[in-house]
Amino acid sequence: MSDFTCVITGGGDGEGPGGADALRASVESVLGQSMRGSEALVVLASAADPAVRTAARALAARAPERVRLVHADPAARTTGALRNAGLDAATGRYVLVLGTGERLQRHACRNLWQAGETSRADLIAGRWSRITDESGKEREPSWQGELFARSRTLTRFTEAPQLVVRDALVTGFCLRREAARRHGLRYEEDLAHGEILFGPLAAASVGRIALVRRLVVTGRAVPDRGRDLVPLVEAHRRVANTLLARGLPELREEREKAFHRDHLVPLVRSFPALPAVRRDRVAAAAARTLTGPVPPDLPPLERVAVTLLGRGDTEGILAAAYALSRPATVCAPLTTDADGRIGWGGEVAEPVADITELGHHYRRFGEMRLMNRLTRCAAADGGRLLLEGRLVLPGTTGPRPGAPLTATLEFRARGGARAVAFPAEVVRHDGNGITWRARADVSRRLRPVGVRDTAWDARLTVEADGVRSVSDLFAPQDQVAGAVRFAARPRLGRLAGDTWEPYITLKDHFALRLAARRRPARTARRLVRYATRFRPARKAKLLVRALRKRLDRYRSRGFKAPAYNTWLTRLPVRRGSVVFESHMGTCYGDSPRALYEEIRRQGLKLHATWSYDPSPAGFPDGARLVRRWSWRYLWALARAEYWVDNQGFPQHLRKPGHTTYLQTWHGSAYKRMGFDETRVRLQNAPQRERLQQAVDRFDHFLVRSEHDVTTLARAYRLPEEKLLRTGYPRNDALIAERTRAEAEGRLPRPPLAGVLGLDDHKKTVLYAPTFRGGPGKQRRTRLLMDVREFAERFGDTHTLLVRAHYLESARLPVCPPGTVVDVSRHHDVSELLALTDVLVTDYSSIMFDFALLDRPVVLFAPDLETYAAERGSYFDLREQAPGPVTATQDELFAALAELKKSDTRYADQRRAFAERFGAYDQGDAARAAVAAVFGPTASRGVRHTTDHDRGAGR
Repeated sequence: MSDFTCVITGGGDGEGPGGADALRASVESVLGQSMRGSEALVVLASAADPAVRTAARALAARAPERVRLVHADPAARTTGALRNAGLDAATGRYVLVLGTGERLQRHACRNLWQAGETSRADLIAGRWSRITDESGKEREPSWQGELFARSRTLTRFTEAPQLVVRDALVTGFCLRREAARRHGLRYEEDLAHGEILFGPLAAASVGRIALVRRLVVTGRAVPDRGRDLVPLVEAHRRVANTLLARGLPELREEREKAFHRDHLVPLVRSFPALPAVRRDRVAAAAARTLTGPVPPDLPPLERVAVTLLGRGDTEGILAAAYALSRPATVCAPLTTDADGRIGWGGEVAEPVADITELGHHYRRFGEMRLMNRLTRCAAADGGRLLLEGRLVLPGTTGPRPGAPLTATLEFRARGGARAVAFPAEVVRHDGNGITWRARADVSRRLRPVGVRDTAWDARLTVEADGVRSVSDLFAPQDQVAGAVRFAARPRLGRLAGDTWEPYITLKDHFALRLAARRRPARTARRLVRYATRFRPARKAKLLVRALRKRLDRYRSRGFKAPAYNTWLTRLPVRRGSVVFESHMGTCYGDSPRALYEEIRRQGLKLHATWSYDPSPAGFPDGARLVRRWSWRYLWALARAEYWVDNQGFPQHLRKPGHTTYLQTWHGSAYKRMGFDETRVRLQNAPQRERLQQAVDRFDHFLVRSEHDVTTLARAYRLPEEKLLRTGYPRNDALIAERTRAEAEGRLPRPPLAGVLGLDDHKKTVLYAPTFRGGPGKQRRTRLLMDVREFAERFGDTHTLLVRAHYLESARLPVCPPGTVVDVSRHHDVSELLALTDVLVTDYSSIMFDFALLDRPVVLFAPDLETYAAERGSYFDLREQAPGPVTATQDELFAALAELKKSDTRYADQRRAFAERFGAYDQGDAARAAVAAVFGPTASRGVRHTTDHDRGAGR
């Protein structure tokens, strides 16, 4: 008896493509296992292809001790029947079933066996990946990351609902053979894709289940959802009924939602790529099969897509497919009911779905993107291209009926600025759309060079009442296949190309491409192809590639840092030169900006250089600007007499001995920092040493209270003589704003309020959550606050400013004008705080600064306990918070609704908070810091030379 039996079937009805090659790949993956006690059990159908039989026999002859052949009964024709025959013939302690073409990772059997023996589990499951496109690229389902985040043992499958909610057990798992027989686990022989049902049945029947975080199976084929829609739906329904029979209606609902998102929505997305006949066939099958209700909690566009699929509306499904890939585009007329809710198409009384949350009704004609459906592509008289189409009008906005309309069809060279326009000859309003027709003499008017401008994209510009709307032309992939061709006249001659061919791009947009149809052009292209691919050309390409690699190396940080440390630090100092940097070059703001402006006010003869990354927009014109990590940046750092920043210049760069480094820092600490962080304590010695060397570069470190001394200074091991108790220069503006507001009142607001379009009669709420990622830049984050619901509840009286952390960005939903404004890219947060009435944050240090204004603060911390346990904290936030601490969105909105009561209740606590954490912020921090570091009496002896500095020239 072997330890592992891997059942592989061949020749069954409904098996995927590949045949002999797929069978060979699966068996070879079993033979290549690092666990030698694994065998491949190949079950052949009586009607198996001769090539499959030959391949199976050859594999068995090559490794007879590890490959067994089983010839199934002639009655066993389906894949399910063949797999049952394999389960009956299996002799291993564990049994694993591989689908057609699926391959085991080298250590898959060993990992599953070890997990089973250790946990005594009856079912052991791991991760799997599937082929995503024709190129063979593979990807794991996104939901597997959470399910298999760590290896663990379950006593019941409900402890990991994703096992049955998703198709997690279609492959990549094994069963203890004795348990499979004890529970009578069998594949349904009358069901195609029976693996969808078998996995959940097994999970619900057995006892202990072990999850392994390792990848087990690769090469799984994505099902043809159009062809197999009926069996996929049937398999799903049987799983759902099984969950309902076991008294798990909530898991059944989750299963319904997951099936719609994992199978039906991708089917809709694939519609533009299907031929017209097949689109109609799939739509008809869906109308017959999808008779159940659509889960109400699906996202709006997915709800639209599945609803239209269930109705069998082919054109509607195409529009939904286009909308799924472009959520901001209006692809159907909109309806508005008596409550102001916005619906997708249909009648007002019964729209397809409610899509109010997409915010289409907040945009005006000219601002919104509209779907322009190409309805006809043909050759007109005179050898011209005839195009007809229809532009969708939303119904909530657009040209008034009878308004004069003009339209222009434009072809633009892809990647270039050249464009050729043709006026539309017919443009008319037809109620909920604009139909148009245009003729384009592309043979005469489109004159490409013929080298890099061989593709031209089409778009239509419609103008009504002085407002212009620009749209691409949408069409399914088979709309223009081989329909028409036109002669082309490239400027380089007919050898560069001779024919314009209409085609549909991968983004489902109409375009023209320059093709070679005649012999001279085809011959020229073959010669060019040969000239760029024969041996000398290949060698030349390799040489160019090597040169580019060398140049890339010279531009890399790995080359620049040693060059800087070895050579540039030997350069002489440029007296009076200062390099400023704020938040690693991402903005012109914070304390470095306040110090720079104070230096300019005092007229000190200092030469300022600012670093930026990635864009210099918004930085001062009077300063020299250098891109972070450029050679000019490194040159400026090497020769600077002063460094000033609030985050930390690159750790790999040494500070020259002639440089004074002023670290202003970027905020007081609630969460643990530096060597107090668990992450840092777990690092190895060289990593901690690099951090210590980076901190040792500081000559001055600004603090704003004794809290900073006992937290930040201690966490970064800074000696007392390096601390400057001046407060933060960035907060001088807040002290001045508080003084002005107390003397003159809150109005008028600072000029920035007008730039942002803030209404003086509405309260301004700033939502500024903290950074929740780890080391390295992270570009996307999900806001914990539902800003759309805020706009619905408070939009009439409040304006919400949203500022994501500078290392993150957040995509905001479309909300009514004047209710939500994204200020994440604004350079200086102090300017935003000055015009803010209420601050909503979580653990961000921004609360320490805002408290200086003595204005309401509400903390929204739904994960307070988890965050404090993972990151650690220096004090109990609930006890010392400057305002109410809310854990849910309902609590947050309740606190905002009763702000006057909480403001009075927390007034004394807020002032005590500001006094404790901002004792040294007195409004003169910039002047004091400039005097201490740059003034004539500044002591250069404060700079302590370290071993790190002494090695700067080596």
